[in-house]
Parts: sequence; structure tokens; C-alpha cells
Amino acid sequence: MPVFNRPFQDIAADYLKAQEARAEVGEITKDRATVVATAIRTLNLYVGPLQIHAIGQDKWDNYVIWRRKHGRRPSGWLTRKYRKKPEHSKNDEEQKDAAQKAPKPVSSWTIRHEMIVFRSIMTYAANRKFIPQSHIPKGDAIKATERREEFTREEYRTLHTKGRAWVKKAKTERQKWCRDMTYLYTLVMCNTGMRPPEAKNLLWRDVSITTIDKETRGKENKSAEVQFIAAQAQGAAEDTQGDKRRIVILNVRGKGKARRLVAPANVADYLERIHKIAKVTGPDDHVFSTSEGKRDSFFYARMVREMFIATGLLKGPAGTERSSYCFRHTYATLRLSEGVNDLMLAEQMGTSVQIIQEHYGHIHPVKNADRILLGMHAWELPEGESESMDKSAAGNDRVNAGAAARKPVRPGAAGKGPRERGPGGDNAKGKKIRNSKTSH
Repeated sequence: MPVFNRPFQDIAADYLKAQEARAEVGEITKDRATVVATAIRTLNLYVGPLQIHAIGQDKWDNYVIWRRKHGRRPSGWLTRKYRKKPEHSKNDEEQKDAAQKAPKPVSSWTIRHEMIVFRSIMTYAANRKFIPQSHIPKGDAIKATERREEFTREEYRTLHTKGRAWVKKAKTERQKWCRDMTYLYTLVMCNTGMRPPEAKNLLWRDVSITTIDKETRGKENKSAEVQFIAAQAQGAAEDTQGDKRRIVILNVRGKGKARRLVAPANVADYLERIHKIAKVTGPDDHVFSTSEGKRDSFFYARMVREMFIATGLLKGPAGTERSSYCFRHTYATLRLSEGVNDLMLAEQMGTSVQIIQEHYGHIHPVKNADRILLGMHAWELPEGESESMDKSAAGNDRVNAGAAARKPVRPGAAGKGPRERGPGGDNAKGKKIRNSKTSH
């Protein structure tokens, strides 16, 4: 049998093993390998049984349509072992099955990621001579158009206030611990702009609480990186010891990269509170661990959703459900609205200026309001038109005053001033009164 007579699903399995091997040696994160595995399960529903050499450009071009049609849960994903046993009548069971089978909209971000994995598998096959290079799909993956919704300042205050109340309503000690950690996780994320995977990977040895002058004291310490970090922290950190500004420096890892970010003094307070209640606090232990002291998998994502439901903030104005990624978007939105430079924010968040401008461009008019409205006062008519309208209004006032002076005074109206003019310039109420008298 020729080597190219292999189905896509077999090549995909080999590709996944290669990614898992990379994860074992630290080239990519284990979470990344898990996400690739999820994408492959979806791709196998589309082209899994097809021979790899029979997959042409048309399959790539039609993937978006197929994915939109099948939604978040394509046929074949749900198996009987995941379905709940019937609890009510047959009609209730049928309604549940129908709701379970109904496809939900899938985001462009998900489709884009799956297409990237699709192309990577085809490239993997071409590099191993299963297909010619010409079989690698051409064209860009779909662009992600959805914007994760941020919290407004008012919503953030609501999250703060109702979040504390949510913690106090805990019924058991374990539940209170879980809610405490989730609440503090929320505060740290909103004030650092970390990605959720970066928070998962954060160890206690990655946390450094210091002051700006200690970081920048002496010529030997004034590296470009340290000066850049100090410049970012100015204005965001609080004064704690005279002229010294207390800041937090975090060494974070995610998306196969590492970087340093800075945070204000309140984040130091949050981290100290986490340290007091955390189950494990060794240098190589995770900051955001579970109640068993293990690395987080889905614990905080689940608890954050529970908190959003309790505070009434699960869905944003567009009707989409929020996730822990909205904290990062909130951070970027608020920092831009406060005038932070695009380049500095991109460095802080571990992204590019292009991404900042593409995804947060709606903030720039507000951010630059003083420049956009520079020299612009209340809207006025052109000078000639304004003068003619003023003269016309003055003439109308003189005519109305003369008519009022010539109008005879009705019996019984002596000693009363002129009646008030209505919104339209006529005495609508007076007309109604006269009409009612006439009718009598």
C-alpha cells in the first residue's frame, strides 16, 4: 500500500503525538497540546476518514461554512455515556435531547484556531512526503471579528461590591475559601492584564515586590529594561515610603513565551492575602492553586462563571457570555482610556501594537478626546446666517408685543398680567378655555 494512502485522522494522531512530545520537554505548554487535541477532534468529524492525498483546496475553503452550520457541538460529539438519564416524562426527555442536539454559535476565534491546526497537519504531512507541498492549503484563516466584552467602570465597581457579598454568603469553610481565592484572582487579573494561561503557570518564585528606586538605584542597575519597567509603573503605583513607589514585578509564561510585567501596589496587597490562605506557598508552587494545592485546570474558570452569575454580570451588552479573558480586555480598555501609550501597553501585555490597535481601536477617540476636540466649542451657525436669524427673531418679538398692546382686555381680567405663551408660541390652554366656554 502506498504511504500516501493514509487517512487524515491517522496523520493528525501522529501530529498530536509530536506536539505532546514538545510539551514534555517544555517547547510548548501542556495546555497548548490539549487545545490542539480539541481542534483535531473537530477536524476529524470534517475530514477524518478521508485519505490525506484526497483533501484538496476545496475542503479548506468550505471549512468555515461547515463549522458555522454545525456550531459548537457538531454531530457525533455527544455520546450516550455523556447524556443524562431521563428524569421526567417522555416529552421532557425529547425536549432536552432536542436542546442538547441544537448547535450553538461558534466564535470566529475557535474557527480560526482550528484552521491553523488544519494547515499545520497538512504541512506536517507534506514535510514527511505523505502529500506534495502543493496540497498544503492556501489562503488565510478566517479573521476573528468578535471582541471580548470589557467591564465598564461602573460594572467593575458592581463586581467588586457584589463579589464581596458573594464571598460572605458561603455556607461552608471550603466554599468560603474557593470564593475568597476567586475574588482575589479577579482583582489580580483586572490589575495586571495577565492571560488566564499565564495565571495558571505563575509560581511564587515569579513574584517580586519591590520599590522603583531600589530597582533603579545605581548606574549598574539602570538597564534599559529596568528603566522601562520603572516608567510603566509611574503613576500606577501608590506611595508607601515617602518618594518610594511600591510595585510588583511578575515573570509570566504563556503561549510559549516569557516576559516581565509590572503592577501597582494594590496587587501586592492582593498577593499577600492569597499567600496567607493558599494551601501551598513554596517557591515552585502555583500562586493560583486549587483547594488541594494543585495546579489549576478548570477550577478558576468555573468559579469565575459562578461569580458572574451571582453578580448579574455573566452577559455583556452584546449578549455574549463573559469569561476570565474579559479581565485582560478590561485592563487594556481602562489603561488606554487613561492615556497609556500603545507601545508600552503592548509590551506590558505581551502582544503587538497592531493587535492593540485592531482590538482596542474603539478606545482611541475617548483616549484622545482632548486632542480631537481641541479648539472646538459649542456648535454655531455661520456668521451671516446667525445675524439674519437674530434680526428675524427680534422682528417677531416686536410684532407680538404690538399685537398684545392692541388686544382689548376681557371683563374680569383687570389687574392680571398677560397670559403665558405656550411651547409653540400660542396660548394653547387659553384657546381650549375659550372653546369650552363657546360650547356652553
